[in-house]
Amino acid sequence: MHATPTLQVNNDRTVVTEWRFAPGADTGHHVHAMDYVVVPLTTGTLRLEEPTGVREVQLTAGVSYARPAGVAHNVVNVNNYEFVFVEIELK
Repeated sequence: MHATPTLQVNNDRTVVTEWRFAPGADTGHHVHAMDYVVVPLTTGTLRLEEPTGVREVQLTAGVSYARPAGVAHNVVNVNNYEFVFVEIELK
């Protein structure tokens, strides 16, 4: 089962997408083409399946982080509840 993206903004400078993950849902493996910022709306744990291995990260609602273009991973919701974040990509 895949996470559900909802495009909120797509203009000449940014792409803003809300991502909703049911328990066990994932994004599918992908590579980020742009620098991006993630704003968690939920507190919980996500599993990152990366080329170097698998790790779990704890995210807190309202505590944002940024990553550069080129990140390759699959993101999986390992919580027993829906997890939501907003992703802001910088063109």
